[in-house]
Amino acid sequence: MVEIEDRNGPLVRLEGVTKVYNSGETSVRALDHVNLEIGKGDFVVILGPSGSGKTTLLNMIGGIDRPTEGKVFVVGSNLLGLNETQLAYFRRKNIGYVFQFFNLIPILTSIENVMVPLSLAGASTKEAKETATDLLNTVGLGKRLNHFPSQLSGGEQQRVAIARALANNPQIVLCDEPTGNIDTKTGLEIIAVMRELNMEKGLTFIIATHDQRMISKEARVLHLVDGKIEKYKRT
Repeated sequence: MVEIEDRNGPLVRLEGVTKVYNSGETSVRALDHVNLEIGKGDFVVILGPSGSGKTTLLNMIGGIDRPTEGKVFVVGSNLLGLNETQLAYFRRKNIGYVFQFFNLIPILTSIENVMVPLSLAGASTKEAKETATDLLNTVGLGKRLNHFPSQLSGGEQQRVAIARALANNPQIVLCDEPTGNIDTKTGLEIIAVMRELNMEKGLTFIIATHDQRMISKEARVLHLVDGKIEKYKRT
């Protein structure tokens, strides 16, 4: 039986989460007894040096990886109680992902890239096309619907990736270094898009980054060092 928490409680709750990776005789403790709560509508910025555990923490929340110890509750469900098929359904329904290198399908246009998760979720071609069009308009790419990734700038590709992440109306958007592969000006534009979506649509963003510009007065900032939370506060 899947363990269910109070759905009116925190959107994300980690309890004593530890992750150890073993390679031969070497063990790396990527997360070390992490306790964390994230509420609906929060804009969480995870800061820390390379190797501090930022991506591992995102992977725990997204159900991509499982902890060595501890529990992970997301949207009320204990992810450890889900098998791989259930996890895949859970991610498709609740989690959107934005990556540093966009991960767009090069042979598909902007609108086709955004339609992919919609089609996988069972939407008709007409429904998927309408939703994808609306989402690309939302991120300011209404005039780039039929362009291929190679015809888009880095910032435009990241906007397509954000639209794709929102395709199935997720409760949480996980972002791993979303401004790490674009120039400074474009990075500021991407940050503005994410803040607007957070403030106007109430989307919960959890962002692992080195980019201090992500921090705003609305953000909750989490400092992660050697797999441990050093500070977690609202700015």
